[in-house]
This record gives sequence, C-alpha cells and structure tokens, in this order.
Amino acid sequence: MSLSPSFSLKSELSLEVDEKSLQQWVVAFCIIRFDLEQGQLIEECYPPDCLDQNEELEISFNSFPDSVSQHHNRSSIHDCIFFFRIKRHKSPQTSSVASSEIIETDNKVYSEKPVGANMQKSKNNINYNSRFLYGFVFNRQRHDERLKRGGEQKSVVILSYSPYTSVFRPLLQIMGPLYFDIGSKALNYIAAYVSKWPTPVPGQQMELPIGNASLKVSLPPSHCLPSDNGLFEDSASSLAPLLPTHLSVPQGLFHDSDLFGAFRGLLLQLWRLWELLLVGEPILIIAPTPPQCCEAVSGLVSLVAPLHFSVDFRPYFTIHDPEFAQLNSLPEGSSFPPMIIGVTNLFFLKALRNMPHIISVGSPASNTSRSPFSSKSPVAGTPGQQQNISLRKLTPANFLNAVKLRRDGPLCLMTEHKEAVWTNYAAVTKPDTSILNRLIDAGMSPRVEESMSVVNNDILRRHFLELTTNFLAPFGPYFRPNTPSEASSPFANPPPLPTFSAEEFLGSLSARGPGKFLLKRMKSNWMDLYRRFLKGHNFLPWFRRKRAVAEQEQYKLWRQARIKTNIHQLIGKMSELETVDSFNAIERHLQGEMQQYGKGNEDTEEVCKKLKKDLQTVFNVLPEDMQQLLMMNPERASLLQQTHEYSAPHHILHISDDVLSSTLPR
Repeated sequence: MSLSPSFSLKSELSLEVDEKSLQQWVVAFCIIRFDLEQGQLIEECYPPDCLDQNEELEISFNSFPDSVSQHHNRSSIHDCIFFFRIKRHKSPQTSSVASSEIIETDNKVYSEKPVGANMQKSKNNINYNSRFLYGFVFNRQRHDERLKRGGEQKSVVILSYSPYTSVFRPLLQIMGPLYFDIGSKALNYIAAYVSKWPTPVPGQQMELPIGNASLKVSLPPSHCLPSDNGLFEDSASSLAPLLPTHLSVPQGLFHDSDLFGAFRGLLLQLWRLWELLLVGEPILIIAPTPPQCCEAVSGLVSLVAPLHFSVDFRPYFTIHDPEFAQLNSLPEGSSFPPMIIGVTNLFFLKALRNMPHIISVGSPASNTSRSPFSSKSPVAGTPGQQQNISLRKLTPANFLNAVKLRRDGPLCLMTEHKEAVWTNYAAVTKPDTSILNRLIDAGMSPRVEESMSVVNNDILRRHFLELTTNFLAPFGPYFRPNTPSEASSPFANPPPLPTFSAEEFLGSLSARGPGKFLLKRMKSNWMDLYRRFLKGHNFLPWFRRKRAVAEQEQYKLWRQARIKTNIHQLIGKMSELETVDSFNAIERHLQGEMQQYGKGNEDTEEVCKKLKKDLQTVFNVLPEDMQQLLMMNPERASLLQQTHEYSAPHHILHISDDVLSSTLPR
C-alpha cells in the first residue's frame, strides 16, 4: 500500500522532538541500505547513538528479505512490509513476576506472603518487557539493469519495545513512501508527530494524529503484554476466564493479523495448531516471502488469546540471528527450545530438519505489495462472486497426495512450494466444520476479498477465543479474590487464594468434566490436553500472572473496605486483645500508605488521613498502661504524635498529655 494521496505534512509543524515522549512508542527510526561491497549499512538513525554495535548489526541483517524469497517478482519497484523480533543484548533486570512470592513445590502453587501496599502503582504506568526489540520494516527493491547486480535495496525501519503492529504497519505505509519522496527529513517529521502522541493505553482504541491524517488503532490488552516489575495493569474482568461481550476490543497480541489469509490452504489444521501453541511446542513456519511469514507467525500467536503467550516467537528469522548457531548445534535427539520461528530461507529445512512441527504457508504467485503483512492466495472462481469455502473432501486422489507429501517430508519444498503441515502430534480437538462452512470465499476481486477477509477473520478469531476461554475456565476459582465479610475486620490480612495442586486439579476436573462446549469439540481423551498444558511452557507464567492480578484486585477490595469502615462501630464489638491487634494492623497499613506518597496513587493522602484518624480512635480506647507500652517504640510515638497534632483541631479524643510526656523522647 503506497502513501495515500490525501496525506500531507502540516506546514506549521514544529520539528522539535520530545525524546522522552517518543520513547513511549519508538526506540529509533533507521534507514538501512544494502551495499554490494560492504553489505547492510545503517545510513541514518534517529535518535543517534541509541543502539550498540551488535544491535546495529543484527537489525541490519533482519531488515532485508532473503534473496531467494523475492526471485519471483521482477517488477521495477517492489515494496513489502514485515517485522522481526530480536533479543536485546542489554536486558533489564526483571523482578519477580508475581505480586507475592509464588512458590512451586511438588506441582503445587501457593502464595507465601500476603500482598502489601507495594501493590499500588500509578494509572497507565506502562511497564513493558524490554528484553525483546521489535523491528517494523518497509523494504523497497528497485530493479535497474544499469546498476550493479541489476538493482538496489533500502529499508525504512521503526524500532520499538512494543508489538504494536496495528500502529506501526499503517505508520510505515506513510513513512516509507515519504522517505523515498523527500529523503531523511521524513525521519524528523515522523518523530515530531509521534513524540506528540498521548501515552499508550493498552486494550483501548486510540486516535494518533500524523500530518493531516489520523491513525485509528486498537492496542493489545495489558494482560498479553509482559511486565518488567511484576505489577500489571490487567483489569478485574481478566481475572476469571470469561468470554468478552465486545469483541471489537482486542483480546490478545496481533489481533489485526490476517489469520484467514495466512492459513487459507490449511484451515482444517488450525485446531491442531491451536493445541501445539497451547502446550508450547516448537514450530517452524516456512513461507515464500517475509510478509507471508510474519502474517503466519503473528496469526498463530493470536490464535490462543486471551492466554498470555510465553513462548518465544520470531516472525522473521535469519541465519544471521545469534540464536541460529545454538539451534544448529543441538545434539542429535535433543529437544528444541519452545519457539515459533518464521523463515523464508530453504536452508532451514536442512539445518533444523529435526524440528518436530513444520508448517509451510503462502504462495509464491501471490507476492504482491497490496497487503502489508500478508499476501492472499488467489482461489479459482468468478471475480466478485461470494461463495462458501468448500472443504477438501477425502477422495482417493487427495488421500494419495497426502500420503506422498508425508512420505517426502518438508524437503520436498526445495523443488516446489506447497502448503502443508508435517507433525506427528495427535490432536484432541476436532475441527469445527460449522465454523469453516460459514467462511466466505470472495473470488479474485482484491477489494471484495479484503473486506471478506475481515469477516472471515472475525469468525475464526471469535471461535478460537471462545475455545481458549472455555479451556481456561476450570482454573477460574484459583483467581477469585476474597472480599471482606461483614463479620470480619478489613484491617486484618485477607485469606490467601486457594493453593493449586496439579494432581488435585486434574482429579476434580476428571470428575466434573470440562463443560458442554469442549465435550462437543474434543475427543474422549481430552484430559491429555490438560496434562500437556500443565507441563508446557505457557501454563506456569500464565497462572502466576493471573494469581498476581487476583491478589492486586483483592488488595484493592480490602483497601477500599478499610476506607469505608466506621471504626467506632467496628471497635465497639471487639475485645481488648482484638483492639490491640486492630491498632497494630492499622499502623502497618498506614506506614505502607505513607511509603506511597508521590508514587502516583491519587487518593493516598486521603487514605492516610483516614487511617490516622482510625489509629487515634483505636489508641484512645486502650487502657492507659497499654498506651504507655505501645508508646515505648520511638517510631510509633512519633507517628502518634503526628496523628495527635492532626486530630486535635477536629475535636477527636486524643492521647493524654501524661502519656505523651512520659513516653516521647526528650
């Protein structure tokens, strides 16, 4: 997609860039040229000096298509958009993923410590995992027989810590052609606009001005974005796995990927692939072009929403990636690390021949620049005529072709590209033909096909969202926060969330069943899928995160109850020992709140005032000898003195002067 004729730069735009605001969205903008003698070279980078030498080298190698993946197109100018994901060389120090200490022992997961006031954080405080860097590429290949090797290549690259394909894809559609039109000034123009964008709000629709246009985008929700500090912006609605009512709101990463276009020839295999993703199996995806490759990888990642996908994924992977050497040197018979790798270089078929699951997608004939990340395969039919997609029937010819394809193995792609799946994995979930029969084939009309893909993607995404949600539903009770009862004190520590034991969970699930939705769609050995999921690489990170969010929500509920509590009514029902315990609890909560001053919570000051009054009230009903004993602690005495000074003008009963004079340090 080329630059829209309606786009123009505002003449009054100030070229001043707020680099701090820019970093909320973009790490850097790069212009990379392929030099015949020196290889890939970064010609320009804004802001300058923000990448180290190793990062520059790795970004440069990933910003160009493999030569073998583009030999089908001999047009004078060929544009394509794709993205890659690489590990940073300087990874941040990450803290514990859970809000409290989550311990795993003998297949049991439980909370060791209650959540404290450190669970508070500022609203919209985005804490993205910056262990990975995303590169969004606009690549232009210009064929000219007068040049060496008959052409030249150049890439415009946007680097970000955030996987916002819905933002950077349309931004590249503007920035790429703009750069080739006006040169390096385009970097300053785009950086100036981006630095004026508001702070990203996960899970929300945003309007981002760019020139005289505006990008209307939906960001992925916080529950699928990693966090560096163990604190999450996940909403309370994401605690229990429930099907959302508004599917226009994204439910996972890459909600804008063309799932239907990428897997049009493999639709019956989507349920098998869903299981492989669920349990975190390593997968190699091979496609003719980087855009098709990226679309397939991002489509697979989106398939398991709303599950937080913890397995490493590389939308576009090359032999220059540092991890390729590690993968290529794995001993015979050893297991591959859990990864989804997207490649276009056929060399990977030999180098990673022991990869357990290999998927071939896309079609060389559909190598066009019409679709940014994907290229849809043409299907025979009357142009513009809409028809239901017919499922491949089991005929003798189809059966023989399938047997031959399986016998030849993935190496048959060296001679001819075919869409196929090579795996020995036996799926539990049955393909839902009622869903497939609802999909519409729009024929060969590009305009109609694009709109029909939106409809088809919505049908598929809705189904797999419902499938994943129902699969995760049995874990819901482990994420249910406890609310204070009328008989209990909100100042006490809330009871811990239920301890999770894999053995007990499976036993209980086997007795009650997974629910009607899954029973209709799974074979009788459905318990095997849960066992694989519990042992897989997605379960524990997802479970820990859900527990952390549940504890955050529980902390908020009990904090709110403390704010609303009438302390006079509460202590009127207490014994002396319970009153002393309440005093200690209020003091502890007050100290926690006081530590949060200036850290973003808007109501911290009001909460402190309320707790100080409550502390004073409880102290005043204690016997004088108990008051003197409590005041022997200098820190407590100082705190109560502050409370006394604060409370006195409001005519609240306060500490007697005798107690103060006998206990405060002179």
